[in-house]
Amino acid sequence: MKTIRITGVPEHFNYPFRILEKNQPFLARGIKIQWIDESRGSGQMNQALRSDEADIAVLLTESFLKDVEAGNPAKMIGYHVETPLNWGIHIRSKSPVDELSELDKKHFLISRMGSGSHLMAFVLAKREGWKPEELTFEIVGNMDGAKEAMRGGSEGIFLWEKYTTAPMVKNGTMRRIGELPSPWPCFVMVASDKALTDFGNWIFEVRDEVYKIAQSLSKAQNCATVLADFYKLEIQEVKKWLEQTQWCFSPKVSRSELLQAMEVMIDLAMLQKKLPLELFLVSDRLQVVD
Repeated sequence: MKTIRITGVPEHFNYPFRILEKNQPFLARGIKIQWIDESRGSGQMNQALRSDEADIAVLLTESFLKDVEAGNPAKMIGYHVETPLNWGIHIRSKSPVDELSELDKKHFLISRMGSGSHLMAFVLAKREGWKPEELTFEIVGNMDGAKEAMRGGSEGIFLWEKYTTAPMVKNGTMRRIGELPSPWPCFVMVASDKALTDFGNWIFEVRDEVYKIAQSLSKAQNCATVLADFYKLEIQEVKKWLEQTQWCFSPKVSRSELLQAMEVMIDLAMLQKKLPLELFLVSDRLQVVD
């Protein structure tokens, strides 16, 4: 028996993988699926791929591309979510600030360097006309770390998916003062180079099974209820999220979309130059379209 270890954030986006782990569709053929929750975000999961702690990771697009430039040999095997991520812009609930324009310091609470919460700060800075050198960062590990920092009086800005933080906004732990959509499809499935060598076609069977599960889940009448119950979210919030979100159902990847994402990242000084697609795509197992 071999185990394929898949890691991702413990959020509603990744419920298809929880179904995959529960169903264990490949067990009779000698492959077990293990899902690993990783609350510390994409930066930590990039490291997990590099250090052979995971075989597949569900990463934010920008974090993966940034880490490829930094030498990560892992490969994108497909998208997981085709739509942008809607980031909430959060501050502590008792802050005297009501609007971004009132902030004196452009200080951010981030899960780790290279994570989405770090990189999206530069997208926000571009939108607001802030200078990148004005930005400062405080590593808090995850959402709970941000919550503790805010309780301690931190005036830092915390960028995190708005529906995931909705319960904490509602109970007054933090306050949302704006939103920021990512300028690219938000989640990619990535396999380590070692996993691609060790498991070969199994990696793509897993991917395709996730696509089938996601498609079935998206059509289920009780989808919102299931997600709300599992992730302790309000059903109306989940319904709104589902209206804005499109899981990926096929291994189709747009060349122009990836090139555009890299152009934006270069403009924001998140990348130094465009990466050749063959550097990070398993092109022969994807439908690469213009």
